[in-house]
Amino acid sequence: MYEKTKQRVYESNIALAEKNLVILTWGNVSELTPDGKAFVIKPSGVSYDELSPEKMVIVNLDGHVIESDYRPSSDTETHRILYQSFDKIGGIVHTHSLYATSFAQARVEIPCLGTTHADHFIGNVPLTRALSKQEIEEGYEVNTGRVIVERMTQIDPEAIPAVLVAGHAPFVWGENSKKAVTNAVALEAIAQMALQTKQLTGQLGPVLESYVLQKHYTRKHGKNAYYGQ
Repeated sequence: MYEKTKQRVYESNIALAEKNLVILTWGNVSELTPDGKAFVIKPSGVSYDELSPEKMVIVNLDGHVIESDYRPSSDTETHRILYQSFDKIGGIVHTHSLYATSFAQARVEIPCLGTTHADHFIGNVPLTRALSKQEIEEGYEVNTGRVIVERMTQIDPEAIPAVLVAGHAPFVWGENSKKAVTNAVALEAIAQMALQTKQLTGQLGPVLESYVLQKHYTRKHGKNAYYGQ
């Protein structure tokens, strides 16, 4: 069932490791199935060198495993909430990549300091609020998804396809799992650049001029984009 989706999710998970976005088994990728009724996700705690397409887990949007001998990622409920909440998301990546996670732990948004950032994210990469003790006890992964949705209430998830969960790490998404991985690579790069900019200037700034941000983003996105072939 969904063999092509399982292959793509396997390849995207392997890409996370190849691009040095994961440490040990701290990361996962999922992708919505073509019919939109389920998603495929990495099995929990399985090392990347032991993964195969056959080990990917299929979960329906009610949260029930419908095909696998393995338990799904412990972050499955967060992925499920995001798929239910954001219509145009087709793939999700969660990592504990060093630089983006550093911002999440510091509880600082990543400001748009330059055109590299503007090429992928039209503004700050947002930060969620911290979960309460009650929210963690009642349903940690579900409520992680809910605070992400809460934070993105007035933000276009296509224009800014990433969020930092306070004290935790980033979640990133895209139209499919491959695009989500690309966005995760971009997020880690701009997080590193932002930290190194602070080393040079002593602050997270100056921020990029808004008209430059708009120009760089719209060169690559939207109906008037002209970057690429």
